[in-house]
Amino acid sequence: MDNFIMPEERYPVIATTSKLLTTGVDVQTCKLIVIDKQISSLTEFKQIIGRGTRINEEFGKQFFTIMDFRKATELFSDPDWDGPALPDENFDPDNERPQRDGADNEEGGDGRTRYFVNDVEVSVVAERVQYYSANGRIVTESLKDFTKHAVAKDYPTLDAFLNHWTDAERKSAVVHELEEKGVFIDALKEQVGTEYDPFDLICHVVFDRPALSRKERAKKVRKQSYFDRFGKEAREVLDAILDKYSDEGLLDMESMEILRVDPISNFGTPVEIINGIFGGRNNYMKAIRGLETCLYSAEC
Repeated sequence: MDNFIMPEERYPVIATTSKLLTTGVDVQTCKLIVIDKQISSLTEFKQIIGRGTRINEEFGKQFFTIMDFRKATELFSDPDWDGPALPDENFDPDNERPQRDGADNEEGGDGRTRYFVNDVEVSVVAERVQYYSANGRIVTESLKDFTKHAVAKDYPTLDAFLNHWTDAERKSAVVHELEEKGVFIDALKEQVGTEYDPFDLICHVVFDRPALSRKERAKKVRKQSYFDRFGKEAREVLDAILDKYSDEGLLDMESMEILRVDPISNFGTPVEIINGIFGGRNNYMKAIRGLETCLYSAEC
């Protein structure tokens, strides 16, 4: 990511995944945004698109292009944010396929997804999904079975996984470990639900534990007394961070850069929030880790 955002690098990185471009990362020379996955969060969509809005004429960046293969730009059309839609003078409705309610792939009344290829409705007779494992091996078993086998090598029981998750100073490090072992977190989200964070995906898929959405976990925290131990401003900051977790997930909550985005930035600069409101970095990190403990435990 560092080389990607630095145009002065002799051998710059020319492409990267949006997962590395987290909140607050400034990419002034990003010229092309390619969307090729389903996006369920308006906030995530705006963050992805926001990487292209920086201008740097010194390095030839005067505009940027969006290649949208999933119609996210239609789904999240927001005139207040990106202005009104402009007509395409070259648009010829006679050469376009007929309008339908929904996208190319629609949910039918019988619960099956309807697919259209060149305006012809087709159905799926059989499906075979293949993945490349961490060691480059092609995996043909189901995503859930593969995940169970990959996780069970290091965490044979639910307690083993829970203990490792609880003891980890940064939960994002556990997620990174899982991905290095070949666990497809993004694919699991698409198959199980984008409203779940990696912890619930693993607990549900591998150990058959009921999954809670991020919103459900955030609601559970607010019912407890964790915020009562902090002052008014600290409670408001933590509540705003909890909202960010609910919308965007765990990894953003652990990043210091989250303090630079609205509405958290309204409380001051990161230094002012950490030192002035929480009394120092150690106290701030202790508060965040306590918040994480509340998210994943029965009591806090």
